[in-house]
Amino acid sequence: MPSERHHQRGSSSDASPLLIDVTRGSALESRHLGAAAVVDGAGKIVAAWGDVERAIFPRSAIKPLQALAVIECGAADAYGLGDAELALASASHAGEPKHVDAVIAWLERIGLGVVDLECGAHAPYAAAAAEALQRAGRKPTAAHNNCSGKHAGMLSAARHMGEPTRGYIGFDHPAQRRWIKTVGEVCGVDLARAPRGTDGCSIPTLAIPLRAIAQGMARLATQEGLPPERVAAAKRVLAAVVARPDMVSGTGRFASVVMEAVGGRILLKGGAEGVYCAAVPALGIGIALKIDDGAARAAEVAVAAILRHLGAIEEAEWQALTPFSRPTLRNWNGIEVGAIGAGKGWLE
Repeated sequence: MPSERHHQRGSSSDASPLLIDVTRGSALESRHLGAAAVVDGAGKIVAAWGDVERAIFPRSAIKPLQALAVIECGAADAYGLGDAELALASASHAGEPKHVDAVIAWLERIGLGVVDLECGAHAPYAAAAAEALQRAGRKPTAAHNNCSGKHAGMLSAARHMGEPTRGYIGFDHPAQRRWIKTVGEVCGVDLARAPRGTDGCSIPTLAIPLRAIAQGMARLATQEGLPPERVAAAKRVLAAVVARPDMVSGTGRFASVVMEAVGGRILLKGGAEGVYCAAVPALGIGIALKIDDGAARAAEVAVAAILRHLGAIEEAEWQALTPFSRPTLRNWNGIEVGAIGAGKGWLE
C-alpha cells in the first residue's frame, strides 16, 4: 500500500490538491478540485490529499452507516429484513420498478404505506422508469425518491420501538437521534455540536470531518473497535450491499456497476454535492472524498482513481470501467469532443 508520508506532503500547503481535469480536444477546459482521506480501522491516516479535518456534509454517502441503527435497534430482525431491504436502506436508488416495488412491499410489511414516507417525491433517476411513468400519465410518488429505502428503514425502527411515525424526519425524533448517535460513535466524533442542515430528503444532515467519515467507513469494513452487536450489524450491511449492489444505485449507474465489476470487494456510496465514500475490507480501509464545487462527475472519477492507486481495483477491472473512470464527452451529434480524468501529479 502507498506510504502515508508520500500522500501527506501536499496537504499542508494546498487546501484542495485533488485534481480532476476536463479536456476538450487537446486542451484543458475545466478543473475540479477536492480533498480525500484514506483511513484504517484504527483511525490512522493511510493517505490524504488536502485538508481532511474540514467538516463536510456527507449527504447520502453515509447511508450504510445510518443503516446500522435499523439493525441494532432490532427492527431488521423483527420485520425480517433481508439483503434487498438492507441494501435499499443504504441506497440512493434510481427509482426503477424493482426499487419502488420493494419499498412499497417493505412498507406494507410494517403496516404502513407510501403516504407515510416524508422524503418527498421526484422523478426516477432511471430514464426508462421516468419515461414509463410519463407515458402512463402517472406522477412519481415518494417511493420513487432515491432515499425511500433509507426512510423505510427509519420508519421500521420507529414502528418497532413504538415511536410516532408522523414527523419522523424531525431532528429531535428518536429515529434521527438514533442514527446520529450511531454514526458519531462509528466515526469517532461528537456530533452534538456539529453544524447541521436539512438534507434533500428532509432529514437532518450533520457536518463531519472527512477523516472521521473515512474512519467510519474503515470500521464498517474491518469492524475494528466496534462492540459485538455493532460488529454483527456491520457485517450484515456489508453482506447485503455485496449481494444486492443493484439496489444501492441502479442499472448502469456508477456505484452499482463498479461494485458488480469487482465482485463485491468494495462498498461504494456517493452523496450529493460531490461526496463519495468507500469501504474496502480486503485492505482494511475506508475512503471519503469531497469535490469542492460539488460535481458528481468529478467525484466518481476521483474515487475510481484512488481505488485503482491503492490496488483495490485490478488493471483488467479498471479497463472494463473506462466509461466511468475516464468518461468520454460527446456533443449532440455524438462526436467525441473531450474526456474527464484524474489530473497529473496528485496521485504520484
